Amino acid sequence: MLKVRSATTKDVKDIRHLVDTFAPDRRLLSKATVTLFEDVPEFLVIEENNKVIGAGAVHVMWEDLAEVRTIAILPQFQRKGYGSRLLEALLVRAKELGVRRVFCLTFETEFFKSHGFEEIQGTPVESSVYQQLLESYDVGIAEFLDLDKVKPNTLGNTRMIKIL
Repeated sequence: MLKVRSATTKDVKDIRHLVDTFAPDRRLLSKATVTLFEDVPEFLVIEENNKVIGAGAVHVMWEDLAEVRTIAILPQFQRKGYGSRLLEALLVRAKELGVRRVFCLTFETEFFKSHGFEEIQGTPVESSVYQQLLESYDVGIAEFLDLDKVKPNTLGNTRMIKIL
C-alpha cells in the first residue's frame, strides 16, 4: 500500500540513505545528518508497504515563495508514478503554508515541466526581497539567487518555478 506522510525523526536514516544514493552523481546535494534532523518538519516521505521509498521537502524562502528540495525515489521504485505523487503532495503542502510560487533546481527538467514548472532566468523577486534573502545562510536560497559561491553546486542544473 502506497502512503505519503509527514516525516519523523525515525525517517532520517532513510532520508540519509536517499541523499547518499544520489549525492555522488550530484543529483542531490549532500547534507549533514544534523541538517536532515533540523529539516524533519519540512519533509514528506512516501512509503510502500511501510518501507520508505522516497522523500522530499518544502522549504519556505519568503512570504510567497518556497523551494521543493531533496526529492528522491529509490532507483528500483522510479518510473512508477511515485515521484509524481510525492511532488503533488509537496505542492499541496506549499499551498497550505501560504506560498503561491514554488522553485526547484533540477536536472530532471522534463519531470518538473510535466508538473507545470517553467524554466527561469534571473531571480524572480523584487530587489528589496533579494536583499533580505542575501542574509540567509541556507544554501538553497543562495542557489535560488544564483550567487557565485554556489556555482559549483548548480552547474548543469536548471532553475524552474511554478505558480500555484
